[in-house]
Amino acid sequence: MKKSTKPNRSYQIADQIQRDLTELIARELKDPRVGMVTISAVEVTPDYAHAKVFFSILVGDAQETEDALNQAAGFLRNHLFKRLHIHTVPTLHFHFDRTTERAADMNALIAKAVSSRSKDD
Repeated sequence: MKKSTKPNRSYQIADQIQRDLTELIARELKDPRVGMVTISAVEVTPDYAHAKVFFSILVGDAQETEDALNQAAGFLRNHLFKRLHIHTVPTLHFHFDRTTERAADMNALIAKAVSSRSKDD
């Protein structure tokens, strides 16, 4: 007999990890290289062994922040153990999310195209 599993369980876990990490980074992480970080998405592997954590920052160096978060991954994972009620808490892998950066670049290109079109008219 097949064990029934909820198909959206991994989404629920990812969502909970995202909320908990946001709070943990803000309150518990004391690394000066980590400033105002926004966790934009979390992707959990089907076996819950690994989680890709995508983040963005308002100010600061993205690579430096990514390095600091990855160095603190074990510390953050230990705190997640205390909060999450699951058998396996995934290993965290932080990645800088360039979505907002790309959106700003696209907006600038669109604005430039619109302004050059209006000059031609």
